Amino acid sequence: MSGPSPSTSRPAAVPFVLVCVLLDVLGFGLVIPVLPSLVGDFVGARDAEAYWYGVMSAIYGVMQFACAPLLGALSDRFGRRPVLLLAITGLGFDFLLMALAPSLWWLLAVRVVGGATASNFSVASAYIADVTAPEARGKAMGMIGAAFGVGFIIGPVVGGLLGAENVRLPFYVAAVLAAINVAYGLFVLPESLPENRRAPFSLVKANPFAALKGLVQLKGVGGLVWVYALTILAQFILHSTWVLYTAFRFGWTPRENGFSLFVVGLVTAIVQGALLGALLKRLGERGIVLAGLASGALAFLFYGLATQGWMMYAVIAANLLGFAVGPALQGLVSRSVDERAQGITMGALNSLSSVMLVIAPLIGAPLLAAVSRLPPDDWRVGAPFYAAAVLQTASLLAAVLHFRSRRGEVAPRVPLPDATSP
Repeated sequence: MSGPSPSTSRPAAVPFVLVCVLLDVLGFGLVIPVLPSLVGDFVGARDAEAYWYGVMSAIYGVMQFACAPLLGALSDRFGRRPVLLLAITGLGFDFLLMALAPSLWWLLAVRVVGGATASNFSVASAYIADVTAPEARGKAMGMIGAAFGVGFIIGPVVGGLLGAENVRLPFYVAAVLAAINVAYGLFVLPESLPENRRAPFSLVKANPFAALKGLVQLKGVGGLVWVYALTILAQFILHSTWVLYTAFRFGWTPRENGFSLFVVGLVTAIVQGALLGALLKRLGERGIVLAGLASGALAFLFYGLATQGWMMYAVIAANLLGFAVGPALQGLVSRSVDERAQGITMGALNSLSSVMLVIAPLIGAPLLAAVSRLPPDDWRVGAPFYAAAVLQTASLLAAVLHFRSRRGEVAPRVPLPDATSP
C-alpha cells in the first residue's frame, strides 16, 4: 500500500488516529476498576489479591517490553495503519477472553496476549510524529494524551457502574469497542508513512534490548531515558495499587474507583488538550519537565498521607503540571530522531515503559500486601505512594543534572544508532 500524499491525506490523519486512540482507551478504562475484583473472585484474601494482581501486571509488562519495538519496527517497514489494526484486533480478543475466564490461570494466560498487542500506543505516537513538524511534536504528543484522558473520563466511570452489576460485563463492552475501533480503522484511517520514508525491517533493531541501547545512545537524549524511566516507574506503582489501595483505605467499590479515574482522565484531557500549548510557550519542554516532576513528587506523598477519600480528588486536581511531563519528554526525544526511525524510537520508549510496568508491581504489590493488615487509618498504609514519591524525586534530580550538562545546547536530529555498533 502506498502512503498518502502529504498535501491531501495528512491534514485529516491526526483526528483520525486520535479517535482510534480514544476508542482504544475507552476499552482499557472500562476494565481498570473491575480487574482487581475479578482477580479477587479467584483468590479471596486481600493480600493474595494484591500479590496475584501484581503478577498479572508483571506478565503484561514483560510482553509489552518484548513486543513494543517489534510493532514499531514493523510499522516503520509496512506502515502504521496495518500494525495498528493488528494490535487493536488482538486487544479485542484479550478483552473477550478475560470476560470468559473460568480460572486465574486462564486470566494470566490471556494477559500474555493483551501485553503483546497493547503496544499500539507507540505506533500511534509514531503516526502523529509522521504528520507533524518537529517543533510541534510536544503539543502533538499532548493530543494523544488528551485523547487518552477523554477515554479515561468515560471508560472507568462506565466500567465502575457496569462492574457494580456484573464484574465481567465491562470486559464484554470493551471487546465490542475494540471491534468498532477495528472497523473504524479499516474504513476511515489513512496511512501516514509514505513508501519513500519506510525503513527496512531488522530483527536486530526490533530486539527490545537493542532498541533501548539505541535510545540511550542518542545524542542529547541519553540522560532523559533515566528521567523517563524513573517517572514512569513511579506512575506505574500508583496505577498498579490505586484500586486495591483505595478499597482498603477508604472502602471504595468499583463505582467509587471508576469516578476517581474519571477525575484523572478529566484533568489529563484539560492539561494535555487545552493547556499544554500555553504551558509549552511559557515554560518550554524543559521547564514543564522540571516543574511537573516536582509537582508529581509532592502529589505521591500526599496520596499516601491522605486520610479521607476527598483528599485524593484534591491532590489530583492540584497536580496539573504533573500531567504534562509525559508529552514534553516524548517531544524532546522525538525531535532528536530521524524521521524514518520514529516508529522504532516510540517503540523503544514503550518498551522502557513496559520494563517499568514489570518492576512496578514487584515493588508496589509487596508493599501493599505488607501494610494490608494494618488499620486503614495508619499512615504506613501509604507505603506504595511514599516509594513512588522517592522515585519521582530521583527523576527530578536526574532531569536537573541532564539539563545542566546541556545548557544552551539544542540536540541535532540524528538517525537512531545501530544497536550492534560498539
